[in-house]
Amino acid sequence: MHLVGRPHFSSLATTAPLRHLGFMSEINDIPEKALIWHRDGRGAVLATVVQTWGSAPRPVGSQLAISGKGEIAGSVSGGCVEGAVVVEAQEALGDGRSRVLEFGVSDDEAFAVGLACGGKIRVLVEPVGAGLSEEILTQLVEARTKRIPVAYVVDTGNWTRAIVDTGSYPERFRADKSGFEADEFTFVAIHNPPLRMIVVGAVHIAQALIPMAQLAGYDVTLIDPRAAFATPERFKGVQIEVDYPDEVLAGFGLDARSAMVTLSHDPKIDDPGIIAALQSDVFYLGCLGSTRTHAKRVARLETAGFKADAIARIHAPVGLDLGSRTPAEIALSVMAEITQSLRRG
Repeated sequence: MHLVGRPHFSSLATTAPLRHLGFMSEINDIPEKALIWHRDGRGAVLATVVQTWGSAPRPVGSQLAISGKGEIAGSVSGGCVEGAVVVEAQEALGDGRSRVLEFGVSDDEAFAVGLACGGKIRVLVEPVGAGLSEEILTQLVEARTKRIPVAYVVDTGNWTRAIVDTGSYPERFRADKSGFEADEFTFVAIHNPPLRMIVVGAVHIAQALIPMAQLAGYDVTLIDPRAAFATPERFKGVQIEVDYPDEVLAGFGLDARSAMVTLSHDPKIDDPGIIAALQSDVFYLGCLGSTRTHAKRVARLETAGFKADAIARIHAPVGLDLGSRTPAEIALSVMAEITQSLRRG
């Protein structure tokens, strides 16, 4: 979509390259590592935290990949029990048997990784090929690469395994909650795509909102055609796209793990982003502006052919009503509303 009469800012600056749609952060590529090691003949084991008690160093679902040569990627304890898990992993490669291990983390060990007190963890250890099949692991890796939410389900009683979609465990997917089912044998590992946030408008609120979003685990892309605003100096460590949203978002893959916030207060910049979001499955779309401003926005969208139920997806004025005044307080209210939408729907 091109809006008539909008100014051209993009010639004033260079544009950072868009990240590959299959992007996985270094922390989040553990199954991929295990599959690569298995396929190149090194052998691989996947270790997963399946249960915790007390102040466990790593949450349920955390993973560690171990190669047959002793290489590791990821973490199941922040360092407390990794050595013991690596030893068990090598034994699992030798005998081809999966196993569930239990470890106690002492107060001293917990303090060394930044916790106030110790706890206990159970770790599922699965040799790739003999236990966890290459076929199942490949299905998991392909779904993650395509940003398709899936769950890996393993019965630790009979060691059957399956990859299932969101219809099987909807509440676990919404809460990002891996864990055992009531039977205490079926472990469900939720693999949701990484959260993404698109912020349209390199304004003061964005300077406060983006660090909050990154701390909450979002991969943030900032879009603004105004090169004077969208600078690395103002937004350190952020993916910046100096262009209009419709140009950037074509083929971006907006999905149900994506959120968008429009902040520029300029319809020529915000509206293309809003239209792209309304044509997708984003779980949150929030737009800055007063009630009067939003009424004008609604009129423009109606003219563009959007129905009332689609327009009703927009959170405007953006953010929870906290009585916010400063840019930071507004950003806090926006982040709170995004979190509420993600977790409660």
